[in-house]
Amino acid sequence: MKDLSRRSFMKSAATISAGAMILPTLKSCSPNSKLNIAFIGVGGRGGANIKGCNMKDEAGVALNNFVAMCDVSEERAADGFNAFPEAKKFSDYREMFDKMGKDIDAVAISTPDHNHFAAAMAAMELGKHVYVEKPLAHNIWQLRTLKKAAKHYGVISQMGNQGHTTEGIRFVKEWYEADVLGNVTEIIAWFNGPHFDVKGYFLKPDNYPPTPETAPTGLNWDSWIGPAAQRPYSHYYLPRFWRGWYEFGNGELGDWACHTLDAPFWSLDLGMPTSVDSIVRSPSGEGFVTDQSQLKFNFPARGNKPPVTLHWYEGGLRPENRPEWGLDELPDSGMIMVGDKKSLATGGRPNKPRLLVSDEEWLEFTKAIPKKTIPRVAEEAPQVEWIEAIKGNGAMPGSSFDYAADLTEMALLGVMAQRFNTRIEYDANSMKVTNHPEFDQFIKEPVRSGWAHGENLWS
Repeated sequence: MKDLSRRSFMKSAATISAGAMILPTLKSCSPNSKLNIAFIGVGGRGGANIKGCNMKDEAGVALNNFVAMCDVSEERAADGFNAFPEAKKFSDYREMFDKMGKDIDAVAISTPDHNHFAAAMAAMELGKHVYVEKPLAHNIWQLRTLKKAAKHYGVISQMGNQGHTTEGIRFVKEWYEADVLGNVTEIIAWFNGPHFDVKGYFLKPDNYPPTPETAPTGLNWDSWIGPAAQRPYSHYYLPRFWRGWYEFGNGELGDWACHTLDAPFWSLDLGMPTSVDSIVRSPSGEGFVTDQSQLKFNFPARGNKPPVTLHWYEGGLRPENRPEWGLDELPDSGMIMVGDKKSLATGGRPNKPRLLVSDEEWLEFTKAIPKKTIPRVAEEAPQVEWIEAIKGNGAMPGSSFDYAADLTEMALLGVMAQRFNTRIEYDANSMKVTNHPEFDQFIKEPVRSGWAHGENLWS
């Protein structure tokens, strides 16, 4: 947890990582075992996922083939397009699948949130393995359908929340299961964003909706809009600022909950909250994210595990610093699991957990940490985990759609409470907000003609 005052956190975290249980290093693959991978989204996170999939053996020989790349923006995709000239280039993934479907084994999807579902479904309907950036989808019906589809089509799936491959998140689960924390009844998480700046991921527009502009040359605006309702181009949407608009993104909570809340969600087997309360929400423009928000999630008992209250703060809001935590001050972002024996902290990601005890007690704990029961992921890379699972060289991905859809659903319930500044009472079995039946339109959003998928899986 970054910036824990007077605590040798980074040093101690490195100490407990020594001797970690790691899966075998990558094996050299013969040419006929190479995967043919396509990428939907080449700039931004797409570039990171291209790098993660660009695996090589000890001799520097590529272990996979990059056969196709699709991006709506020639300018945004230029570096990736130029780095792999042999890959076929497209601006609409539907055309890519029409022309190259038989030549593709797996697809990595790095688009804005509102396009995740349609792209992933189009790939799975053709039997392609899929890797999708977080959050997994834009609404709850899409999440449930992706879960069904991965099983129905028999594909290997993965959501790109990198922290789920780390040893740190495994420590959190192992320590909890070893009863180091005792009963956890409270989770407190906070994130120091969104920041509204031209260099960042959020920017407030001139108007609501923004003033229409002429789309730049080399941009396939219709393909970028995808399943959402058509509207004029504006630079306040593309390339980075779409996260601020609920029609396209899910704000800071949707972006970061899949990191910051991953460890407690997994470790405590939280499942779905029965309600989410909006405690604080600053005003914002129509359809646009708020500057500051505070939410309270209420989770029921699960077997012998007690009910849990989860508090989320963003936009610079933070919880009160409790004396028993022993911290001089809280860092900008973080997460604390409060147990009746011990409390545990991480940063915005779960990579480096720390018990909130004295330095002396922490040092003693690191000398005899609980048994490592969960296999580790080679290189702690979700792209590698996904590819090795497809090739049969490793276990199924930890953040497959079976898990990732639930984690994201929990986050999107918070986004809904945040968006409308209201209490959400949720029946997970019926997939209904029982106190707001009018919210059905946000659980399953309308889709533009020609972009519908997955209805057959519910018949």
